[in-house]
Amino acid sequence: MVGVTAMTVAVAAPAAAVPLFPGGPELPAFELPTEIPGQPGVTLPQIPGLPAPAPAEPTIGPANFSAPRLNPSEGEVVGVAQPIIVTFDESIGDRAVAERAIRITTTPKVDGQFYWTSNSQVRWRPAEFWPAHTEVVVEAGGSRSAFSIGDAVVTTADDATKQITVTRNGEVVKTMPTSLGKPGDETPNGTYIVGEKHRDMYMDSSTYGVPVDSPDGYRTYVEYATRLSYSGIFVHAAPWSVQQQGYSNVSHGCLNVSTEDGRWFFENARKGDPVIVVNTSGGTLSGTDGLGDWNR
Repeated sequence: MVGVTAMTVAVAAPAAAVPLFPGGPELPAFELPTEIPGQPGVTLPQIPGLPAPAPAEPTIGPANFSAPRLNPSEGEVVGVAQPIIVTFDESIGDRAVAERAIRITTTPKVDGQFYWTSNSQVRWRPAEFWPAHTEVVVEAGGSRSAFSIGDAVVTTADDATKQITVTRNGEVVKTMPTSLGKPGDETPNGTYIVGEKHRDMYMDSSTYGVPVDSPDGYRTYVEYATRLSYSGIFVHAAPWSVQQQGYSNVSHGCLNVSTEDGRWFFENARKGDPVIVVNTSGGTLSGTDGLGDWNR
């Protein structure tokens, strides 16, 4: 008799089985390949009815800049018109390389685009106003900022009615009579962005080239001033024009309101909230104004 040596053969556990049909035989589970063998990067077409593979995580390219300054900053809550502003410490030669080195992650997903205001500053804004309460993370060259979008507070100033209407998440929360820019100083149409705020300040015509002592010059103390443009347009309290508010335009371009309404706007408007001016004869606010991003 020939001796037989006993040996143990390891057998791989079968793949999880799935029934071919209820009560029928089972087949091993398998996954379809997503690439053509030997041709990495060449993907196979998807079969209708099957789930598509998860999209690849976007990669961030090498930075051709040092750590930039990011606006909005970490932890800020801003309005639905606020752009992302990346300011570099050096002039950027290859803008495409710089854009690829900036990662913008949003929840929910929001589409948008870059645009440059100079060789040392690039901005990004969504195609439409941000959805309320979007969470945003910006990463660029070692800098990082995580901020969020607040309620959708949208203000419209209509020169046809001389009224300002404020909505919050689609509901009207405030109306205010206003006086806009008088003939020769018409307030431009367009979408403005709420910027800095001043509890009080002096409005000074010399800051944009009109001497204070000239016929059109002025230096006026105002309260509750909320900036809408770099060119000097504000919503502010103007108790001297209350009789004209809602009826005629007497300002140098600003949106004059009562002290009570100016205070309300000052306290409730947030950086990045849009203010839309319509039906004036003042042209359109420049997209290069600094707060005129939505008019580009």
